[in-house]
Amino acid sequence: MNLTNLKKAFILTIPVLLGYIFLGIAFGILVVSSGYNVFFTLLSSSILYAGSMQFALIAFLKENASLISILVMTLFINSRHMFYGLTLIERYSKFNKLKPYMMFSLTDETYALICSLKDKEDYNSNTILFLVSFLNHMYWIAGGLIGTLIGNVLPINATGIDFAMTALFVAIVVDQYKTNKDHFPFYTGLFIGIASLIILGPDNFLLPAIILSVIILIIRNKKYE
Repeated sequence: MNLTNLKKAFILTIPVLLGYIFLGIAFGILVVSSGYNVFFTLLSSSILYAGSMQFALIAFLKENASLISILVMTLFINSRHMFYGLTLIERYSKFNKLKPYMMFSLTDETYALICSLKDKEDYNSNTILFLVSFLNHMYWIAGGLIGTLIGNVLPINATGIDFAMTALFVAIVVDQYKTNKDHFPFYTGLFIGIASLIILGPDNFLLPAIILSVIILIIRNKKYE
Protein backbone atom coordinates (compact mmCIF):
# COMPACT_ATOMS: atom_id res chain seq x y z
CA MET A 1 0.00 0.00 0.00
CA ASN A 2 1.43 3.41 -0.94
CA LEU A 3 0.35 7.05 -1.17
CA THR A 4 -0.34 6.75 -4.90
CA ASN A 5 -2.94 4.05 -4.32
CA LEU A 6 -4.39 5.96 -1.38
CA LYS A 7 -4.70 9.09 -3.53
CA LYS A 8 -6.40 7.13 -6.31
CA ALA A 9 -8.85 5.55 -3.87
CA PHE A 10 -9.57 8.89 -2.22
CA ILE A 11 -10.34 10.59 -5.54
CA LEU A 12 -12.62 7.71 -6.52
CA THR A 13 -14.52 7.91 -3.24
CA ILE A 14 -15.03 11.69 -3.09
CA PRO A 15 -18.72 11.40 -4.17
CA VAL A 16 -19.29 8.81 -1.43
CA LEU A 17 -17.38 11.00 1.03
CA LEU A 18 -19.72 13.92 0.39
CA GLY A 19 -22.79 11.71 0.67
CA TYR A 20 -21.67 9.72 3.72
CA ILE A 21 -20.50 12.74 5.70
CA PHE A 22 -23.86 14.47 5.38
CA LEU A 23 -25.84 11.25 5.83
CA GLY A 24 -23.69 10.35 8.82
CA ILE A 25 -24.32 13.79 10.28
CA ALA A 26 -28.06 13.25 9.81
CA PHE A 27 -27.77 9.88 11.57
CA GLY A 28 -25.73 11.33 14.42
CA ILE A 29 -28.27 14.11 14.97
CA LEU A 30 -31.09 11.54 14.95
CA VAL A 31 -29.20 9.45 17.51
CA VAL A 32 -28.96 12.38 19.92
CA SER A 33 -32.57 13.49 19.37
CA SER A 34 -33.66 9.92 20.18
CA GLY A 35 -31.87 9.96 23.52
CA TYR A 36 -28.76 7.94 22.67
CA ASN A 37 -25.10 8.94 22.91
CA VAL A 38 -21.85 8.90 20.97
CA PHE A 39 -21.13 5.26 21.88
CA PHE A 40 -24.32 4.16 20.12
CA THR A 41 -23.21 6.06 17.02
CA LEU A 42 -19.68 4.65 17.11
CA LEU A 43 -20.70 1.03 17.70
CA SER A 44 -23.55 0.95 15.18
CA SER A 45 -21.51 2.70 12.48
CA SER A 46 -18.45 0.51 13.07
CA ILE A 47 -20.05 -2.90 13.63
CA LEU A 48 -23.46 -2.67 11.95
CA TYR A 49 -22.45 -0.29 9.13
CA ALA A 50 -25.79 -0.37 7.31
CA GLY A 51 -27.16 3.11 6.73
CA SER A 52 -30.83 2.36 6.16
CA MET A 53 -30.85 -0.30 8.89
CA GLN A 54 -29.22 2.08 11.37
CA PHE A 55 -31.92 4.67 10.76
CA ALA A 56 -34.56 1.95 11.10
CA LEU A 57 -32.92 0.56 14.25
CA ILE A 58 -33.52 3.83 16.08
CA ALA A 59 -37.22 3.68 15.21
CA PHE A 60 -37.42 0.04 16.36
CA LEU A 61 -35.74 0.82 19.67
CA LYS A 62 -38.00 3.82 20.29
CA GLU A 63 -41.02 1.56 19.75
CA ASN A 64 -39.56 -1.14 22.05
CA ALA A 65 -39.61 -3.69 19.23
CA SER A 66 -38.64 -7.26 20.15
CA LEU A 67 -35.22 -8.66 19.28
CA ILE A 68 -36.86 -11.14 16.88
CA SER A 69 -38.64 -8.32 15.06
CA ILE A 70 -35.40 -6.39 14.72
CA LEU A 71 -33.54 -9.45 13.40
CA VAL A 72 -36.25 -10.23 10.84
CA MET A 73 -36.38 -6.62 9.62
CA THR A 74 -32.58 -6.54 9.42
CA LEU A 75 -32.70 -9.60 7.16
CA PHE A 76 -35.28 -8.01 4.88
CA ILE A 77 -33.70 -4.55 4.76
CA ASN A 78 -30.18 -5.85 4.10
CA SER A 79 -31.10 -8.90 2.02
CA ARG A 80 -29.91 -7.15 -1.15
CA HIS A 81 -26.32 -7.33 0.17
CA MET A 82 -26.36 -11.11 -0.27
CA PHE A 83 -26.89 -10.63 -3.99
CA TYR A 84 -24.13 -8.01 -4.12
CA GLY A 85 -21.74 -10.52 -2.60
CA LEU A 86 -22.71 -13.25 -5.05
CA THR A 87 -21.75 -11.07 -8.02
CA LEU A 88 -18.31 -10.34 -6.53
CA ILE A 89 -17.28 -13.82 -5.36
CA GLU A 90 -14.73 -14.21 -8.16
CA ARG A 91 -13.26 -10.71 -7.76
CA TYR A 92 -12.95 -11.12 -3.99
CA SER A 93 -11.52 -14.66 -4.09
CA LYS A 94 -7.91 -13.40 -3.87
CA PHE A 95 -8.37 -11.29 -0.74
CA ASN A 96 -7.79 -14.23 1.63
CA LYS A 97 -7.84 -12.85 5.20
CA LEU A 98 -9.41 -9.57 4.09
CA LYS A 99 -12.33 -11.27 2.34
CA PRO A 100 -14.67 -11.18 5.39
CA TYR A 101 -14.11 -7.43 5.76
CA MET A 102 -14.60 -6.82 2.04
CA MET A 103 -17.95 -8.59 2.18
CA PHE A 104 -18.93 -6.81 5.40
CA SER A 105 -18.09 -3.37 3.98
CA LEU A 106 -20.12 -3.90 0.80
CA THR A 107 -22.72 -1.13 1.01
CA ASP A 108 -24.91 0.08 -1.87
CA GLU A 109 -22.52 2.92 -2.66
CA THR A 110 -19.36 0.83 -2.34
CA TYR A 111 -20.85 -1.89 -4.54
CA ALA A 112 -21.83 0.63 -7.22
CA LEU A 113 -18.35 2.16 -7.16
CA ILE A 114 -16.51 -1.17 -7.29
CA CYS A 115 -18.68 -2.35 -10.19
CA SER A 116 -17.85 0.84 -12.08
CA LEU A 117 -14.12 -0.02 -11.80
CA LYS A 118 -14.47 -3.44 -13.41
CA ASP A 119 -13.03 -2.38 -16.78
CA LYS A 120 -10.42 0.05 -15.43
CA GLU A 121 -7.20 -1.91 -14.95
CA ASP A 122 -5.35 0.91 -13.16
CA TYR A 123 -8.10 1.10 -10.54
CA ASN A 124 -9.03 -2.56 -10.25
CA SER A 125 -6.22 -3.89 -8.02
CA ASN A 126 -6.95 -5.54 -4.68
CA THR A 127 -5.26 -2.64 -2.90
CA ILE A 128 -7.49 -0.05 -4.56
CA LEU A 129 -10.63 -2.09 -3.93
CA PHE A 130 -9.72 -2.50 -0.27
CA LEU A 131 -8.94 1.20 0.16
CA VAL A 132 -12.22 2.17 -1.50
CA SER A 133 -14.14 -0.06 0.94
CA PHE A 134 -12.13 1.06 3.97
CA LEU A 135 -12.34 4.79 3.20
CA ASN A 136 -16.09 4.61 2.67
CA HIS A 137 -16.42 2.89 6.05
CA MET A 138 -14.36 5.62 7.73
CA TYR A 139 -16.41 8.37 6.05
CA TRP A 140 -19.59 6.89 7.49
CA ILE A 141 -18.14 6.63 11.01
CA ALA A 142 -16.76 10.18 10.83
CA GLY A 143 -20.07 11.60 9.63
CA GLY A 144 -21.94 9.92 12.47
CA LEU A 145 -19.53 11.24 15.09
CA ILE A 146 -19.72 14.77 13.68
CA GLY A 147 -23.52 14.57 13.69
CA THR A 148 -23.55 13.38 17.29
CA LEU A 149 -21.35 16.33 18.27
CA ILE A 150 -23.61 18.78 16.43
CA GLY A 151 -26.71 17.22 17.98
CA ASN A 152 -25.26 17.67 21.47
CA VAL A 153 -24.30 21.30 20.86
CA LEU A 154 -27.20 22.65 18.78
CA PRO A 155 -30.96 22.19 19.31
CA ILE A 156 -32.03 20.65 15.97
CA ASN A 157 -35.46 19.34 14.96
CA ALA A 158 -34.77 15.87 13.51
CA THR A 159 -38.19 15.45 11.86
CA GLY A 160 -37.79 13.93 8.37
CA ILE A 161 -34.01 13.71 8.66
CA ASP A 162 -34.06 9.95 8.02
CA PHE A 163 -35.09 10.65 4.40
CA ALA A 164 -31.45 11.52 3.67
CA MET A 165 -30.58 7.87 2.95
CA THR A 166 -33.37 7.58 0.39
CA ALA A 167 -32.16 10.77 -1.30
CA LEU A 168 -28.61 9.43 -1.65
CA PHE A 169 -29.83 6.14 -3.13
CA VAL A 170 -31.94 8.02 -5.72
CA ALA A 171 -28.92 10.16 -6.63
CA ILE A 172 -26.78 7.04 -7.19
CA VAL A 173 -29.43 5.47 -9.43
CA VAL A 174 -29.73 8.65 -11.51
CA ASP A 175 -25.93 8.84 -11.87
CA GLN A 176 -25.73 5.19 -12.96
CA TYR A 177 -28.49 5.82 -15.51
CA LYS A 178 -26.60 8.76 -16.99
CA THR A 179 -23.19 7.07 -17.13
CA ASN A 180 -24.29 3.69 -18.54
CA LYS A 181 -25.64 3.22 -22.06
CA ASP A 182 -27.38 -0.04 -21.16
CA HIS A 183 -30.56 0.98 -19.35
CA PHE A 184 -32.11 -2.49 -19.27
CA PRO A 185 -31.14 -3.14 -15.59
CA PHE A 186 -32.63 0.23 -14.60
CA TYR A 187 -35.99 -0.40 -16.26
CA THR A 188 -36.02 -4.01 -15.07
CA GLY A 189 -35.63 -2.92 -11.46
CA LEU A 190 -38.08 -0.04 -11.91
CA PHE A 191 -40.93 -2.05 -13.41
CA ILE A 192 -40.47 -5.11 -11.19
CA GLY A 193 -40.19 -2.89 -8.13
CA ILE A 194 -43.41 -1.02 -8.94
CA ALA A 195 -45.27 -4.23 -9.81
CA SER A 196 -44.10 -5.94 -6.61
CA LEU A 197 -45.08 -2.89 -4.55
CA ILE A 198 -48.59 -2.90 -6.02
CA ILE A 199 -49.08 -6.66 -5.70
CA LEU A 200 -47.31 -7.39 -2.40
CA GLY A 201 -47.54 -4.06 -0.59
CA PRO A 202 -44.81 -1.85 0.95
CA ASP A 203 -43.97 -4.31 3.74
CA ASN A 204 -43.28 -7.36 1.56
CA PHE A 205 -42.18 -6.23 -1.91
CA LEU A 206 -38.43 -5.64 -1.51
CA LEU A 207 -36.93 -9.15 -1.31
CA PRO A 208 -39.14 -10.73 -4.05
CA ALA A 209 -38.44 -7.76 -6.33
CA ILE A 210 -34.69 -8.11 -5.85
CA ILE A 211 -34.74 -11.89 -6.42
CA LEU A 212 -36.81 -11.60 -9.61
CA SER A 213 -34.68 -8.74 -10.95
CA VAL A 214 -31.45 -10.65 -10.33
CA ILE A 215 -32.82 -13.79 -12.04
CA ILE A 216 -33.86 -11.79 -15.12
CA LEU A 217 -30.49 -10.02 -15.33
CA ILE A 218 -28.54 -13.28 -14.92
CA ILE A 219 -30.56 -14.94 -17.71
CA ARG A 220 -30.03 -11.91 -19.95
CA ASN A 221 -26.28 -11.79 -19.28
CA LYS A 222 -25.90 -15.49 -20.12
CA LYS A 223 -27.55 -14.88 -23.49
CA TYR A 224 -24.98 -12.20 -24.29
CA GLU A 225 -21.96 -14.27 -23.19
